[in-house]
Amino acid sequence: MINLIVFVVLLAVGEFISAGIYKSSPAAGAFAGAIAFFAALLISLAIKLANQWERVIILRLGKFFAVKGPGLFFIIPVVDQTMKVDTRILTLEIPKQQVITKDNVPVSINGVVYFRVERAEEALIKVQNFAYAMSQYAQATLRDVIGGMTLDQLLAEREQIGKEIEEIVERESSSWGLKVIAIKIMDIDMPEDLKKMMSRQASAEREKRATITKAEGDKMAAFNLSAAAETMAKSPGAMQLRTLQTIDGLGPSASNTVVLAVPIEIMETVRKYIGQTAAKVSTPSQ
Repeated sequence: MINLIVFVVLLAVGEFISAGIYKSSPAAGAFAGAIAFFAALLISLAIKLANQWERVIILRLGKFFAVKGPGLFFIIPVVDQTMKVDTRILTLEIPKQQVITKDNVPVSINGVVYFRVERAEEALIKVQNFAYAMSQYAQATLRDVIGGMTLDQLLAEREQIGKEIEEIVERESSSWGLKVIAIKIMDIDMPEDLKKMMSRQASAEREKRATITKAEGDKMAAFNLSAAAETMAKSPGAMQLRTLQTIDGLGPSASNTVVLAVPIEIMETVRKYIGQTAAKVSTPSQ
């Protein structure tokens, strides 16, 4: 767009000047008009504009010359060639890969690669198509890493697997002028029969934990009840207080009826009397 605007403005100025020359000398005016047209065309072709996220590689006579951008810059028309590179973070999907794990389980895995161009000249000069090269290398690395892990490791260490793949890809792609931001594992697909087996295993494991937890709770309750009984046996009034607390906990509801056949004090007196009588009987008379 800017080239067209510059061309129109320069052409208008050149034609205005050539029109003045044409009045005095028609031949010179026509020649000036032609010169003005080609000059406007060359200048408009020499002006280039790169956006904030773009870098422009300039090849002069086929050789690397410079990296320009962002903003306005100039080239030599016909002599220079330009190629734009997007330096924003790019996203590449890793297609679903069929992989055999270390314990011989077939799985299907896909992921995504986030990367950006750090050195535009290397990304264009060293690699024919850096996006395609990144995609293929990430696929090959994913298969190699997953193939050296068991299914349990794959399911439990997804984040670690992504970081390991990222480090391997980063080591190679850094020489291409690329910077890997992150590699994420998205979906892990397994055969249906294996999913059912894992579901049954998880259910059995949860039932096992529930049984162990209940047994531990019963054991703790038994210890606490034993300690409470021992404490109340050492305190004469503890049982009476516990009885009153239990009665109070029943609440004022009319449906709750409590019948105390014998007061606690009378039961204690009778127990002492029986104990004394038994002692006298067992003692022989002198």
